[in-house]
Amino acid sequence: MRQAGRSLPEYRSIRGVGSILEAIADPELSAEITLQPVRRYGVDAAILYSDIVVPAAAIGFGVDVAPGVGPVVEHPFERTADLQRLRPLEPEVDTPYVLETVRILARELTVPLIGFAGAPFTVASYLIEGRPSRTYTRTKALMHGDPTLWHALMERLAEMAIVSLRSQIDNGAVALQIFDSWAGALAPPDYERFVLPHSRRVFEGVADLGVPRIHFGVGTGELLGLMASAGADVVGVDWRVPLDIARTRVPAGIALQGNLDPALCFAPWEVTAEATRDVLRRNAGHPGHIFNLGHGVMPETDPGVLERVVELVHTEGRCDGTISPEESAS
Repeated sequence: MRQAGRSLPEYRSIRGVGSILEAIADPELSAEITLQPVRRYGVDAAILYSDIVVPAAAIGFGVDVAPGVGPVVEHPFERTADLQRLRPLEPEVDTPYVLETVRILARELTVPLIGFAGAPFTVASYLIEGRPSRTYTRTKALMHGDPTLWHALMERLAEMAIVSLRSQIDNGAVALQIFDSWAGALAPPDYERFVLPHSRRVFEGVADLGVPRIHFGVGTGELLGLMASAGADVVGVDWRVPLDIARTRVPAGIALQGNLDPALCFAPWEVTAEATRDVLRRNAGHPGHIFNLGHGVMPETDPGVLERVVELVHTEGRCDGTISPEESAS
């Protein structure tokens, strides 16, 4: 799903210090980091090593990713004049290193490569707040206080995501994931009014590519039906909603991704194994399921535990009728 390799010692040995944006700008390094968890764990797909703020940083908005903090913005988005700081993305000019990383991986991977972009809302929240937030007060104040400016910002970010995603597919990615990590901060009516139209625009903007499209969020149990209506083929489910309950909240034909609690990877193996099997049981053999964690891998996670989780799912998850992501995608 994301960050699968950041708990690996081999990742720490080559990642170096400083902003993740510096590592992403090195195609050989980014490709190697993408490959590491595939080699170590034997997972069924790889996700590009990058970050959702790369396009905004590349066009000069003034975004960085501070170690231990996350995305930070020197001059946050506040007023209509700030729209001029969001010019259209030109991938061949602005993010050629991302495209080269994708090309390297398309040659070297033996499993599908998933490209991704940040959903308009989550990227907007970083640009407006200026750093990670727990309350999103500035974001919500702008959303409700100046809806015209809000929608103008979201339209620009949606187009940026579309252009970035299409460039990744053009260079070798075979599936796409849209990260709306912080959409769970919104009430359903606000999501439907202020966010859904722009998420739908992103999915519509890549629909003609004919590749599987995944929609991911955290704390989005009350939004699963709305997220599914945006146009994705797969909706991510975090650990807060049991998988069988989540399936009742999305239309038939929508696959689910998830949803082992990442914290349970720190429990004794018997506990982790039982929680993994519980996810499989709740899926009940449904073919539309990609087993995953309910959020990213925590850096302190023991890689040996994740190896055992992958082995368990491969051994037990397919014998009851479940199928692999590659088969699901086809």
